[in-house]
Amino acid sequence: MRNPDTWKPSKYRLVKNSLRASTNSQEVGAGSRLLVEVIAKFYDRAIPNYVSGRLIDLGCGKAPLFLKYRSFVSSVTCVDWGNTSHKNENLDVECDLSKRLPFDEASFDAVILSDVLEHLPNPDFLWCEMARILTPGGRLLMNVPYFYPLHEIPFDFYRYSRFALERFARESGFEIIELQPLGGSPEVFTDILAKHIQFIPIVGRLMARSIQALTLAFVRTTMGGRLSMRSAEYYPFGYAMVASRRADGCTPNSEDTVT
Repeated sequence: MRNPDTWKPSKYRLVKNSLRASTNSQEVGAGSRLLVEVIAKFYDRAIPNYVSGRLIDLGCGKAPLFLKYRSFVSSVTCVDWGNTSHKNENLDVECDLSKRLPFDEASFDAVILSDVLEHLPNPDFLWCEMARILTPGGRLLMNVPYFYPLHEIPFDFYRYSRFALERFARESGFEIIELQPLGGSPEVFTDILAKHIQFIPIVGRLMARSIQALTLAFVRTTMGGRLSMRSAEYYPFGYAMVASRRADGCTPNSEDTVT
């Protein structure tokens, strides 16, 4: 990472060493706290268990997960595309993630791909590139939204089911270690409601934050957790995946995307 001393927390914060959504409304809007909390919970558990060695953060934005993974890795490389709305001085490489990445084979031991895949018009090639730059046995940690509104318009192209993610991983040389939905109907309904009521004058933001906090508390109960888990089979809020690069790796289907 360039200029690591200047890095500042953005989307996430640490509370008693646990990853949580930022309380800064400039980083996490009043209607988005629920999703960020759900994603934070995944990475808070997964990073210590699966991340080590040389890490590359693809589509890194402001590298919001740096505060969690920095103590588990030997080096960090931050990569993002030129059209990102999250410019920062910690970026190491600017490149098009739909094309060949400017790194040698087996250059990294871990890849972070957080809230990125839906923004790629041609995602197949990146999957193969991630397999190429990872060492055999290297880990991919990623998440994608599913029932979620359009964002970073016009660079929002797809929503992926678990079956699509399984196919991408299998055909790109990965073995799935974990693939889990990030919430179900309670989270989906609350997110939609919060994103609408936040615009009510004076009280909207407070109402949005309050109902999201109530839903988080509810899904942590036995009954709420069961409802979230069971409904997620058909109404997933999003997905999180941990996968390991197989020894056979991946060969791109077409050279047309390589420059």
